[in-house]
Amino acid sequence: MENYVHMHECHGHKISIIINRTHAILHSIAILFLIHYRLSFFFQHPPNITIPTLPWLLIFVSELLLYLAWLLAQSHRWRPVYRTVFPERLPADDKLPVIDIFICTADPNKEPSVEVMNTVISAMALDYPPEKLHVYVSDDAGSDATLRCTKEAWNFARYWVPFCRKYDLVTACPDVYFSSSEVDSGNFEGSEFKAAKTKMEVI
Repeated sequence: MENYVHMHECHGHKISIIINRTHAILHSIAILFLIHYRLSFFFQHPPNITIPTLPWLLIFVSELLLYLAWLLAQSHRWRPVYRTVFPERLPADDKLPVIDIFICTADPNKEPSVEVMNTVISAMALDYPPEKLHVYVSDDAGSDATLRCTKEAWNFARYWVPFCRKYDLVTACPDVYFSSSEVDSGNFEGSEFKAAKTKMEVI
């Protein structure tokens, strides 16, 4: 524990905290005044005026529910936290831990197999030591279509993952990469990259 290095740091902006808390306090005061008005209205109206009790109560209950929803949403605004990451503090590849990625799917009709396989291939192409990265697909439906797509995705990943690592691509999802109008060439440019990209499109 003595040699542990934090990969990120948490901090808060004082201006944001002051603004959020001031707004929450003022809003709460306004809510209390409105609740007092709703409750006291039944006792302050003239005796000769009939109040539609049921609609009034329904409106009051609806407002109380909205107040409760608003109050629950203030938890992350009361003290907002911002994180700063330090990727340069990462240890060497041989000291990184083993990562297991589980991708679950249940219905190929609601979760198209093509989209699931794009997620699988993107996970396989992460910038991480390949011997310490394990990707698993859990198909609760046991669909034959998912099994076939998994085999096809594995065959494609044999070419796609080295392509991403060689050219240091930021966009590791094949569907997003080939459908984007902006060319993500990583750290390489020129005829070599264009030829490799054309080959990947054919595969």
